[in-house]
Amino acid sequence: MARFSTRAILAATHSPEVAQTPSAVPIYQAAAFSADDAAELGEVLTGARSGYAYSRIDNPTTAALAAAIADLEGAESGLSFATGMAAIHAAIVSNVHAGQTVVATQALYGTTRDLLARVLAGLGISTVFVDPTDLAAVDAALARTGAPVLYVETVSNPTIVVSDIGALAGIAHARGALLLVDNTFASPYACRPIEWGADLVMHSATKYLSGHADVLAGVVVGSHQRIDALRPILVDVGGALAPLAAFLVLRGLPTLALRMERHSETALDLAAWLTGQDGVERVYYPGLPDDPGHEVARRQLDVFGGMLAFELSGGREAGRAFLDAMRIAERTASLGAVRTITTHPPSTTHRQLDEVALAATGIAPGLLRCSVGLEDVEDLREDFELGLNAARAVGAAK
Repeated sequence: MARFSTRAILAATHSPEVAQTPSAVPIYQAAAFSADDAAELGEVLTGARSGYAYSRIDNPTTAALAAAIADLEGAESGLSFATGMAAIHAAIVSNVHAGQTVVATQALYGTTRDLLARVLAGLGISTVFVDPTDLAAVDAALARTGAPVLYVETVSNPTIVVSDIGALAGIAHARGALLLVDNTFASPYACRPIEWGADLVMHSATKYLSGHADVLAGVVVGSHQRIDALRPILVDVGGALAPLAAFLVLRGLPTLALRMERHSETALDLAAWLTGQDGVERVYYPGLPDDPGHEVARRQLDVFGGMLAFELSGGREAGRAFLDAMRIAERTASLGAVRTITTHPPSTTHRQLDEVALAATGIAPGLLRCSVGLEDVEDLREDFELGLNAARAVGAAK
């Protein structure tokens, strides 16, 4: 018989046999998986045989998450990442190399813009930013640069610009470029860019896919060929998702449709209400009939989504007063959760940009971005009224 320490190790690492199917995907909280022999281990590590060897390379729980989101997006395959930014980074650098150019939407999440304009620029990859609603300008930029990638967001952060995915895919493919789409703001319930011609679709699964503000995760989906090209980036850079995090996102997916319906219904109510309020210069929400993206949104989105933005006439000071006066909405930089979250992009999500760059991307000093939660809409209107009263007081004091 083996001695105590050996027995303790063997006993504690022996996996139980389970003949029945669990009601939830198990958390495979293991760094490594043992093979029956050396040949099997070598075949798994080289891809000659399916299986698992090391969780930085692949893990059953994270693989289940990627497969689930690929299914919801209508894609062939997917990969899970530690964060949405890790997913975006891998999607771009697997298709663009030093000396080449990315054409990207002008309206873009601040950290993604920083990745393109600072990090990738330092590696010899340049970026040309264009208005995604100006299809002629997009085509001209692709023709001029020979860019292999056009990068857009289904609904832009934070100005809620709706990209015409079908039209952009046609332009990109005609110029020999791939269309990469960040679908975080929409979710696959509202829009499935693969169906409109996108080549790769990314998500910060931290947001709507999880829905509960308790996990960081990202995912990329696309064809088998495109995802296979991404895998070395995931493995070698080390952006693997933790199994527990994958489990938490999987927990959120079954309620995604219910949540998105409620997010969208409440957001439309608030957007319409804000439109008539004193001190609100403009409301950005594609569900409003007079929104510039309304017609594209009606055609492309199954629901208009839970993200809206609005511009206060009092600038930064009014925005600060609005946020400080609220009692229900959280003041933070995330989105897509059960709680309503309101933020001031110039000082948070787009803090990397100076005033000139902010103006170029359409971000006014008094712009507020709101991720509408699942609270009762009457309570949210009352909370927004508190914020508006505080913002108006700032304007009156000037």
